[in-house]
Amino acid sequence: MPVTAEPGRDVVLTLSSPDRPGIVHAVSGVALEQGLTITDSQQFADPSSGEFHLRMELRRDGDGAQGRPATGPAGIADLRAAFAPVGERFGAQWDVHDRAEPHRVLVMVSRMGHCLNDLLFRARNGQIPITVPAIVSNHEDFADLAAWHGIPFHHVPVTRDTKPQAEQRLRELLAKHDVDTIALARYMQVLSPQLCADMSGRIINIHHSLLPSFKGARPYTQAHDRGVKVIGATAHYVTADLDEGPIIEQDFRRVDHRLTPEQLAQAGQEVEAAAFSRAVRWHAEHRVVLRGGRTVVFN
Repeated sequence: MPVTAEPGRDVVLTLSSPDRPGIVHAVSGVALEQGLTITDSQQFADPSSGEFHLRMELRRDGDGAQGRPATGPAGIADLRAAFAPVGERFGAQWDVHDRAEPHRVLVMVSRMGHCLNDLLFRARNGQIPITVPAIVSNHEDFADLAAWHGIPFHHVPVTRDTKPQAEQRLRELLAKHDVDTIALARYMQVLSPQLCADMSGRIINIHHSLLPSFKGARPYTQAHDRGVKVIGATAHYVTADLDEGPIIEQDFRRVDHRLTPEQLAQAGQEVEAAAFSRAVRWHAEHRVVLRGGRTVVFN
């Protein structure tokens, strides 16, 4: 279901450029000319790369400049045109995002539903500014859950022989539903390198440990056998290198010898769901700057 933007928080400006004096001054000047109030601003000058990153939340009450609307397609187009000279001057990658327009996230899941259920609950209650136009699964376990939320459910079986056809079906659904991002809510199939490249920075996965750690089957049994004292989860962008993508969020919980593998798994699932939902929310709120193999996250 659509999420209404918080009153008084209209647009988000994101900007990344080589670090030079005067960037914030120039951006603030355009905001003033456009009648915008800066309600939140975060910036980071990265000494390791010489890059500058900026995220601003901007509000405009009433009509926009010269009577144009402050929000909606016309208003966003006007703001982009106003900020374009600054972006060009500083050689920046930048954009203006309408907070009233929910991020469109297609969710993929297999047979473990804790991350899916948590994400749908938070989206339904407005805790995450996304809309879920479709759920895709290689199994039918969560068709009823999707129906309860009123979300189309697409069963797309995947075998070694049908993998190309399954991915083509996925691409059709991405186009049909005008998807911004794919969220892999414990989807247990590997996406092709080509799809990872085509959706670079737009596929979020949740991994069942603090990477790198126990891989393969029964990770919590492996953790139990090793007597671990901390379990965790890692939400990251997907690349062609399995579980090696840029990390968005990590969470952990202390455990001890009293927990069984089943209890470890339950605790781990709670951590996974929380880390995954935070990563999707930060991505949808344009808080994550992807720079090569790492991220800058404005909280």
